[in-house]
Amino acid sequence: MSQIGTLYIVSAPSGAGKSSLIQALLAEEHDMPAQVSISHTTRSPREGEVHTQHYHFVTEDEFKQLISENAFFEWAEVFGNYYGTSRLTIEESLSQGIDVILDIDWQGARQVRKVMPEAKGIFILPPSRAELEARLNKRGQDSAEVIAKRMQEAQSEMSHYNEYDYLIVNDDFDTATQEFSAIVRALRNKQDKQAIKHSKTIKELLYP
Repeated sequence: MSQIGTLYIVSAPSGAGKSSLIQALLAEEHDMPAQVSISHTTRSPREGEVHTQHYHFVTEDEFKQLISENAFFEWAEVFGNYYGTSRLTIEESLSQGIDVILDIDWQGARQVRKVMPEAKGIFILPPSRAELEARLNKRGQDSAEVIAKRMQEAQSEMSHYNEYDYLIVNDDFDTATQEFSAIVRALRNKQDKQAIKHSKTIKELLYP
């Protein structure tokens, strides 16, 4: 019997450190593999982006065809481009015992939970509004007007923290990484997952 992986929904406002925490988790050595779900999108690749590595880049017609086939866990149109999470790809990975991380917002999270209510949600908060704004400014990528808009969007996003199973406040990065890892390890040690992983040992112990 295959190990069954866990689907994680990870959400956070821009600047909370979500991507860095996910990468830190993936860099750790675990006894079960994990991967970030690669979304489909109709937008053009940016410099350095690779098809099937960063996104599955498809045409709008191809995307709409996938919608008609109910191929997505969730999808949305953002600034004229479509983004979606493949149902088949995720289900195949989970059936192979691979944990899958969805990096999506609260709206996408709601769509996913309707299809897979057993998915585990993790919300990441910054330690304060001042720190969040400082992090956005430190990037040096956006104007003051854009940052002000991001702060408004962040407040809206953060108001949905209570829809998730776990909450991490990313004040100290190392501590937040340990808390993220602890969640994953605890779920991997649940009885049903351990029973599958150690099925031979259990059979030998109970049925000599």
